[in-house]
Amino acid sequence: MSDLAQIFSESGPLAQRSEGYRLRPQQLEMAEAIAKAIETNSVLVTEAGTGTGKTYAYLIPALLSGGKVIVSTGTKTLQDQLFNRDIPTVREALKAPVSIAMLKGRANYICHYHLERARSEGRFFNREDVKYLPLIERYAKVSGDGDKSGLGSVPEDAGIWSFVTSSRDNCLGQDCAFHKECFVLDARKRAQAADVVVVNHHLFFADVMLRDEGVAELLPASNTVIFDEAHQLPDTASLFFGDSLSTSQILELAHDTLGEALTSAKDMTALPDATAALEKAARDFRLIFPQESARFTAQKASALPDFGVLIQAVRSRLDELTALLESQAERSEGLKNCWQRGIELQQKMALWQGEERLDFVRWIEVFNQSLQLNATPLSIAEIFGKQLTGQPRSWIFTSATLAVKRDFSHYQSQMGLLDAQTAFWESPFDYDKQAVLYAPKGLPNPNDSDYTGAVVQAALPVIHASGGRAFVLCTSLRAMREAHEMLRAAFDQAGWEFPLLKQGEGSRTELLERFRKLGNAVLVASQSFWEGVDVRGSALSLVIIDKLPFSPPDDPVLAARIEKINREGKNAFMEYQLPHAVITLKQGAGRLIRDETDRGVLMICDPRMLTKSYGKRIWQSLPPMKRTRELAEVVSFFSTQA
Repeated sequence: MSDLAQIFSESGPLAQRSEGYRLRPQQLEMAEAIAKAIETNSVLVTEAGTGTGKTYAYLIPALLSGGKVIVSTGTKTLQDQLFNRDIPTVREALKAPVSIAMLKGRANYICHYHLERARSEGRFFNREDVKYLPLIERYAKVSGDGDKSGLGSVPEDAGIWSFVTSSRDNCLGQDCAFHKECFVLDARKRAQAADVVVVNHHLFFADVMLRDEGVAELLPASNTVIFDEAHQLPDTASLFFGDSLSTSQILELAHDTLGEALTSAKDMTALPDATAALEKAARDFRLIFPQESARFTAQKASALPDFGVLIQAVRSRLDELTALLESQAERSEGLKNCWQRGIELQQKMALWQGEERLDFVRWIEVFNQSLQLNATPLSIAEIFGKQLTGQPRSWIFTSATLAVKRDFSHYQSQMGLLDAQTAFWESPFDYDKQAVLYAPKGLPNPNDSDYTGAVVQAALPVIHASGGRAFVLCTSLRAMREAHEMLRAAFDQAGWEFPLLKQGEGSRTELLERFRKLGNAVLVASQSFWEGVDVRGSALSLVIIDKLPFSPPDDPVLAARIEKINREGKNAFMEYQLPHAVITLKQGAGRLIRDETDRGVLMICDPRMLTKSYGKRIWQSLPPMKRTRELAEVVSFFSTQA
């Protein structure tokens, strides 16, 4: 018996530490494949279905390898779980003498300089922030790491955090008076010294960009890099390999400059005037777009009235403020930092307004209070592929959703991993007994104006049969809001007392906690709940998906990528749009069955899954559930539920 076989056996060290442990052949096979990839410094792309136990399957060979390991995850939740629970459990089971560290982005750590400035300035968004400040001050004095996740009494999304943490823009670096006490630097030192470092994808790519710019890296050199939730990498990499500039950054520069001017350059009255002028120009620029959220190509945005005048006004006011800051930079480290930020923002604006780069798409994203100028690469394959050519090391990419009918070519082409080894393991769950895939009859074309109403009408008898206990996952915020209103009216009319929740009524964590405790709730949600959500047991027994999750074709980045693929003589729909939709759909479907005892129905309303020629590729990529179009079979399934 191999070492790994013994470790994963029914009598091995894992079984001795985990109640209810059982051997899963898929988990052992995955661990052996990863061990071989680590040993041979190979690139391995793997999909392992829900319930495989992929976390232990990659941690055990990684910890046994004896080399330096970086584990990168898609979410801070999984990052915390790995650091606080999974790695310590494996380390104890193996009796492995490895040190571990967790490193997050700097916005997760309290900054002593900005905390002191917030206390002295006292300018906050609301009374809640004033109440939270003393709690944060006390926590900063007793905390060993300054990680804001350790202070549960202050919500993670509280506005106060933006005042007491630093960003890459406003960090003073070695010039800071609190440099020796810096929580971020302490976290980086621990990461440099540790055998296993847990990071998230954003931080990994931030480190890649710093290295490419010739700046000292955040992360240590490693022998193995493991990406969990690797399906998120293409979007994250596109973000970091592109350029962006937001009016929020401009407003933050104006805010920080004003604060520094009031403490270090009170006699320089031109500075407050210049910050006010820049702030007004940035806000006026945002108001060109009446939408709360939208995306535009640069070409379409440029055609709007006053666009050219107002973007030039922002640039002129930024130039004026930066020139003033240069004349005052020696008066404080804060003013010097603001001057350097002004220069960087000037360069980004000039770059965005400069000559069109053929391999990038320029576009604008509009948010409620701000807008962002973006330049995104049409392909990240070549850029990311270069990361694999440095020192010899192994690269492991794993997720429950990377393949389309066991074919990884879409993901490999996106990431520049065409020569990688691939491996696929089905979930050990008995989907044929545990779940039903229901495709209702008679629904209209998804483009019809009354489509959401038809989805709700088809869903109501299924929700009633399941006793609530449902996620209704929509592909757009508009459909989510419409479905929520229609369901509320229908519940009231029928006298049903299923609690009805909606994404946005609280944080995702709060909503999930309420959903679990209620036991018979119906949660209507959009993108935030399609992945990274784990509700085990009977509280979630029905997942309803309104449409196949094709990205909007008018999205500027997608439209440019489609054009590029078609220009190369390929079929963008079959090679890019369809695989992307399948992977996203698999994520949503994966919310339903989370362990061996779960039972439930996956209801996909979109008739294209059955009427279009490509539909077979879609449902064949889903777990092997029983399939039906008959409502009576769904009702019968729920009536026989244990």
